[in-house]
Amino acid sequence: MSTARPKALVTAAVSGPGLDLLHQLADLVLDSWLDLPQLRIYNSQQLAERVAAEGANLVVVEGDSCGAELYEQPIIAVASCRGDPTNVDVAAATAAGVPVLRAPGRNADAVAELAVALLFAATRGLVPADRDVRAGEIYRDGKIPYQRYRAWEMAGRTAGLVGLGAVGRATRWRLRGLGMDVLAYDPYAPDATSSLDELFERCDVISVHAPVTEETTGMIGKEEFAKMKDGVVYLNTARAKIHDTDALVAALQSGKVGCAGLDHFEGEHLATDHPLTQLTNVVLTPHIGGATYNTEANHTATVAEDLCRLLAGARPLHIVNPEVLPD
Repeated sequence: MSTARPKALVTAAVSGPGLDLLHQLADLVLDSWLDLPQLRIYNSQQLAERVAAEGANLVVVEGDSCGAELYEQPIIAVASCRGDPTNVDVAAATAAGVPVLRAPGRNADAVAELAVALLFAATRGLVPADRDVRAGEIYRDGKIPYQRYRAWEMAGRTAGLVGLGAVGRATRWRLRGLGMDVLAYDPYAPDATSSLDELFERCDVISVHAPVTEETTGMIGKEEFAKMKDGVVYLNTARAKIHDTDALVAALQSGKVGCAGLDHFEGEHLATDHPLTQLTNVVLTPHIGGATYNTEANHTATVAEDLCRLLAGARPLHIVNPEVLPD
């Protein structure tokens, strides 16, 4: 690597000990997208122009697009603060000999905690109960809250995880800590020993933690919901593309799915008149699973440590295209 001190454009949110390490490694231009009053996500051309204007040769991003235009400049490395760097044109980077780094597992605990939060919010009626108190309707319809909000406890029940990556594993130990028996399906995880049909047949709770791939897109549809236990709790803190939303709505309306907690919608948007918004047995959150300060500190440390390895001539732990490095 070059002995000249690098200059890094950092448009990701960064903090914690990893930020101190970044300062040691390079001159930083810190311009976090999270610190701006309005959303800013650079497209490929805009990011390339910004990098050129700053004279940067290291790029640390989260949502900005890193396309072919960027690699027309003398870039040392691109670090995407995401588990799956879908914002980076890896093929173009590889063709230009530019290492691409990523931050796997950065939000595993954050998303797992939200899955547990949605589990209890959905099963214990926390949202409507809060609404009752605020509206002065604690004794609505002549009933006491104890009558309206009775629910089954989670201890002793069975949960099924669809996907056993970093988030699935972080969710598994939390559910076990609640006294639940936990099964998992994941063809790429040796310790996920259950089939999907077994999960649907045995589990009181189904929680989705799989990435979107050709295999997983639409993998839970009408037939799959029909196989689930009556009154099952359905959680999806991964991606909406993994289930058929129309089939989910129908299952919720029929009672086949007793309640659901969802943290993602296609296009990052749910119309206010969508059927899901009309259902009282659904808790909806706007893709906030990873929105913790810890996630930010985690990805900062991960990319900083790998940049340190790269600049020292060592092999980074989380490089997407290792073929660009010398043997």
